[in-house]
Amino acid sequence: MSNDTKKNSSNKYSLRDAKFYNKWRRFFLFLVTHIFYMIRFKLVYRLEVQGKENIPETSDFIIAANHLSTLDPPLVCGIMDKGVAYMAKKELFENIFLRWWLNWLGAFAVDREKLGVSTIKTVKTLKETGWVLGIFPQGTRQEPGEISHITKGFASLAKSTKCGILPVGIVGTNEVKRLPFTGKIIVKIGQVIPYSNDVEDMVDKWGKAIEDLTGFKYIKNEVKV
Repeated sequence: MSNDTKKNSSNKYSLRDAKFYNKWRRFFLFLVTHIFYMIRFKLVYRLEVQGKENIPETSDFIIAANHLSTLDPPLVCGIMDKGVAYMAKKELFENIFLRWWLNWLGAFAVDREKLGVSTIKTVKTLKETGWVLGIFPQGTRQEPGEISHITKGFASLAKSTKCGILPVGIVGTNEVKRLPFTGKIIVKIGQVIPYSNDVEDMVDKWGKAIEDLTGFKYIKNEVKV
Protein backbone atom coordinates (compact mmCIF):
# COMPACT_ATOMS: atom_id res chain seq x y z
CA MET A 1 0.00 0.00 0.00
CA SER A 2 1.45 3.38 -1.02
CA ASN A 3 1.97 6.19 1.49
CA ASP A 4 -0.75 8.27 -0.19
CA THR A 5 -3.20 5.38 0.00
CA LYS A 6 -2.43 4.84 3.69
CA LYS A 7 -2.87 8.55 4.37
CA ASN A 8 -6.25 8.66 2.63
CA SER A 9 -7.33 5.50 4.47
CA SER A 10 -6.41 6.91 7.90
CA ASN A 11 -8.19 10.18 7.10
CA LYS A 12 -11.29 8.17 6.21
CA TYR A 13 -11.38 6.62 9.66
CA SER A 14 -10.35 9.72 11.61
CA LEU A 15 -13.14 12.02 10.47
CA ARG A 16 -16.58 10.89 11.68
CA ASP A 17 -19.87 12.67 11.05
CA ALA A 18 -22.97 12.69 13.27
CA LYS A 19 -24.67 9.96 11.21
CA PHE A 20 -21.85 7.57 12.07
CA TYR A 21 -22.91 7.62 15.74
CA ASN A 22 -26.36 6.14 15.10
CA LYS A 23 -28.65 4.04 17.29
CA TRP A 24 -27.30 0.74 15.91
CA ARG A 25 -23.72 1.56 16.85
CA ARG A 26 -24.91 2.73 20.28
CA PHE A 27 -26.83 -0.55 20.71
CA PHE A 28 -23.78 -2.61 19.74
CA LEU A 29 -21.63 -0.70 22.23
CA PHE A 30 -24.27 -1.26 24.92
CA LEU A 31 -24.33 -5.02 24.30
CA VAL A 32 -20.55 -5.33 24.45
CA THR A 33 -19.84 -3.07 27.43
CA HIS A 34 -23.02 -2.84 29.55
CA ILE A 35 -23.92 -6.51 29.31
CA PHE A 36 -20.96 -8.73 28.35
CA TYR A 37 -18.23 -6.84 30.22
CA MET A 38 -20.34 -5.59 33.12
CA ILE A 39 -21.36 -9.15 34.02
CA ARG A 40 -17.68 -9.97 34.35
CA PHE A 41 -16.90 -6.79 36.28
CA LYS A 42 -19.68 -7.34 38.79
CA LEU A 43 -19.34 -11.11 39.13
CA VAL A 44 -15.56 -11.45 39.18
CA TYR A 45 -14.30 -8.04 40.26
CA ARG A 46 -17.07 -6.83 42.60
CA LEU A 47 -17.14 -3.47 40.82
CA GLU A 48 -17.72 -0.39 42.97
CA VAL A 49 -18.45 2.96 41.33
CA GLN A 50 -18.42 6.26 43.22
CA GLY A 51 -19.25 9.77 42.03
CA LYS A 52 -21.71 9.07 39.20
CA GLU A 53 -23.52 12.23 40.25
CA ASN A 54 -20.55 14.17 38.86
CA ILE A 55 -21.25 13.02 35.28
CA PRO A 56 -22.74 15.96 33.35
CA GLU A 57 -26.05 15.50 31.57
CA THR A 58 -24.67 17.30 28.52
CA SER A 59 -21.98 15.94 26.19
CA ASP A 60 -19.55 18.85 26.27
CA PHE A 61 -16.86 17.02 28.23
CA ILE A 62 -14.01 14.56 27.71
CA ILE A 63 -13.58 11.52 29.94
CA ALA A 64 -9.94 11.26 31.04
CA ALA A 65 -8.99 8.21 33.11
CA ASN A 66 -5.77 6.66 34.36
CA HIS A 67 -4.78 3.48 32.53
CA LEU A 68 -3.88 0.15 34.15
CA SER A 69 -5.08 -2.59 31.78
CA THR A 70 -6.99 -3.52 28.62
CA LEU A 71 -10.13 -3.71 30.77
CA ASP A 72 -10.17 0.05 31.26
CA PRO A 73 -11.86 1.12 27.96
CA PRO A 74 -14.90 -1.20 28.29
CA LEU A 75 -15.05 -0.44 32.02
CA VAL A 76 -15.37 3.30 31.42
CA CYS A 77 -17.99 2.68 28.71
CA GLY A 78 -19.92 0.37 31.00
CA ILE A 79 -20.33 2.89 33.82
CA MET A 80 -21.47 5.70 31.53
CA ASP A 81 -25.03 6.31 30.34
CA LYS A 82 -23.63 7.82 27.15
CA GLY A 83 -21.79 6.35 24.21
CA VAL A 84 -18.03 6.66 24.68
CA ALA A 85 -15.81 6.93 21.59
CA TYR A 86 -12.09 6.27 21.80
CA MET A 87 -9.23 7.31 19.60
CA ALA A 88 -7.24 4.36 18.23
CA LYS A 89 -3.87 4.56 16.52
CA LYS A 90 -4.36 4.67 12.77
CA GLU A 91 -2.31 1.51 12.16
CA LEU A 92 -5.04 -0.61 13.78
CA PHE A 93 -7.46 0.32 11.00
CA GLU A 94 -5.24 -1.43 8.44
CA ASN A 95 -6.46 -4.80 9.81
CA ILE A 96 -9.86 -5.74 8.34
CA PHE A 97 -11.24 -7.40 11.49
CA LEU A 98 -9.94 -4.75 13.88
CA ARG A 99 -11.30 -2.03 11.59
CA TRP A 100 -14.75 -3.63 11.67
CA TRP A 101 -14.64 -4.01 15.46
CA LEU A 102 -13.38 -0.48 16.11
CA ASN A 103 -15.89 1.03 13.69
CA TRP A 104 -18.80 -0.63 15.45
CA LEU A 105 -17.52 0.50 18.83
CA GLY A 106 -17.44 4.10 17.60
CA ALA A 107 -13.66 4.49 17.63
CA PHE A 108 -11.80 6.72 15.20
CA ALA A 109 -8.24 6.79 13.92
CA VAL A 110 -5.62 9.18 15.25
CA ASP A 111 -2.03 9.97 14.33
CA ARG A 112 -0.06 9.79 17.57
CA GLU A 113 2.61 12.03 16.11
CA LYS A 114 0.33 15.05 15.80
CA LEU A 115 -3.17 16.29 16.62
CA GLY A 116 -4.92 16.51 13.25
CA VAL A 117 -7.78 18.80 12.21
CA SER A 118 -9.98 15.75 11.56
CA THR A 119 -9.55 14.66 15.19
CA ILE A 120 -10.73 18.03 16.47
CA LYS A 121 -13.70 17.99 14.07
CA THR A 122 -14.73 14.50 15.20
CA VAL A 123 -14.60 15.46 18.89
CA LYS A 124 -16.74 18.51 18.16
CA THR A 125 -19.19 16.27 16.28
CA LEU A 126 -19.49 14.01 19.33
CA LYS A 127 -21.00 16.91 21.27
CA GLU A 128 -23.92 16.89 18.83
CA THR A 129 -24.62 13.16 19.10
CA GLY A 130 -24.85 12.47 22.82
CA TRP A 131 -21.55 10.55 22.72
CA VAL A 132 -18.39 11.73 24.48
CA LEU A 133 -14.69 11.20 23.93
CA GLY A 134 -12.87 8.77 26.20
CA ILE A 135 -9.11 9.13 26.51
CA PHE A 136 -6.20 7.91 28.63
CA PRO A 137 -3.77 10.83 29.08
CA GLN A 138 -0.92 8.50 30.06
CA GLY A 139 -1.02 7.11 26.54
CA THR A 140 -0.35 3.51 27.49
CA ARG A 141 -0.93 1.11 30.38
CA GLN A 142 1.14 1.76 33.49
CA GLU A 143 1.77 0.05 36.78
CA PRO A 144 -0.36 1.26 39.73
CA GLY A 145 1.16 3.58 42.30
CA GLU A 146 2.10 6.55 40.14
CA ILE A 147 0.44 8.93 37.68
CA SER A 148 3.23 9.80 35.28
CA HIS A 149 4.19 10.04 31.59
CA ILE A 150 1.17 12.28 30.96
CA THR A 151 0.74 13.67 27.47
CA LYS A 152 -0.78 17.11 26.86
CA GLY A 153 -2.96 16.08 23.92
CA PHE A 154 -6.15 15.60 25.93
CA ALA A 155 -5.90 19.09 27.42
CA SER A 156 -5.19 20.60 23.99
CA LEU A 157 -8.32 18.84 22.70
CA ALA A 158 -10.34 20.24 25.60
CA LYS A 159 -9.11 23.72 24.77
CA SER A 160 -9.77 23.38 21.01
CA THR A 161 -13.26 21.87 21.41
CA LYS A 162 -14.33 23.85 24.50
CA CYS A 163 -14.95 20.65 26.46
CA GLY A 164 -14.50 20.17 30.18
CA ILE A 165 -12.43 17.23 31.47
CA LEU A 166 -14.08 14.57 33.63
CA PRO A 167 -11.38 12.84 35.72
CA VAL A 168 -11.95 9.13 36.34
CA GLY A 169 -9.75 7.20 38.74
CA ILE A 170 -9.45 3.43 38.30
CA VAL A 171 -7.97 0.97 40.81
CA GLY A 172 -7.80 -2.83 40.51
CA THR A 173 -8.04 -3.62 36.78
CA ASN A 174 -4.35 -4.59 36.65
CA GLU A 175 -5.00 -7.68 38.77
CA VAL A 176 -6.14 -10.52 36.50
CA LYS A 177 -8.90 -12.56 38.13
CA ARG A 178 -11.12 -15.31 36.74
CA LEU A 179 -12.94 -16.83 39.69
CA PRO A 180 -16.14 -15.14 40.97
CA PHE A 181 -15.69 -12.47 43.64
CA THR A 182 -11.90 -12.78 43.77
CA GLY A 183 -11.12 -9.31 42.42
CA LYS A 184 -11.98 -5.77 43.37
CA ILE A 185 -12.26 -2.77 41.06
CA ILE A 186 -13.01 0.70 42.37
CA VAL A 187 -13.87 3.54 40.00
CA LYS A 188 -14.13 7.08 41.35
CA ILE A 189 -15.48 9.91 39.21
CA GLY A 190 -14.36 13.41 40.10
CA GLN A 191 -15.79 16.82 39.31
CA VAL A 192 -15.42 18.29 35.84
CA ILE A 193 -12.31 20.38 35.24
CA PRO A 194 -13.43 23.42 33.17
CA TYR A 195 -11.60 23.96 29.89
CA SER A 196 -9.29 26.95 29.65
CA ASN A 197 -6.55 28.36 27.43
CA ASP A 198 -3.93 27.15 29.91
CA VAL A 199 -3.13 23.61 28.79
CA GLU A 200 -0.45 23.08 31.47
CA ASP A 201 -2.91 24.05 34.19
CA MET A 202 -5.54 21.60 32.95
CA VAL A 203 -2.97 18.80 32.85
CA ASP A 204 -1.87 19.65 36.39
CA LYS A 205 -5.44 19.74 37.70
CA TRP A 206 -6.16 16.37 36.09
CA GLY A 207 -3.06 14.79 37.63
CA LYS A 208 -3.96 16.08 41.08
CA ALA A 209 -7.57 14.93 40.67
CA ILE A 210 -6.49 11.41 39.72
CA GLU A 211 -4.09 11.38 42.67
CA ASP A 212 -7.00 12.20 45.00
CA LEU A 213 -9.27 9.61 43.36
CA THR A 214 -6.81 6.70 43.26
CA GLY A 215 -4.26 7.40 45.96
CA PHE A 216 -1.49 7.06 43.34
CA LYS A 217 1.32 9.64 43.41
CA TYR A 218 1.14 12.33 40.72
CA ILE A 219 4.55 12.92 39.13
CA LYS A 220 4.24 16.44 37.74
CA ASN A 221 7.66 16.74 36.12
CA GLU A 222 6.97 13.92 33.65
CA VAL A 223 4.30 15.68 31.63
CA LYS A 224 4.92 15.06 27.91
CA VAL A 225 3.99 16.98 24.79
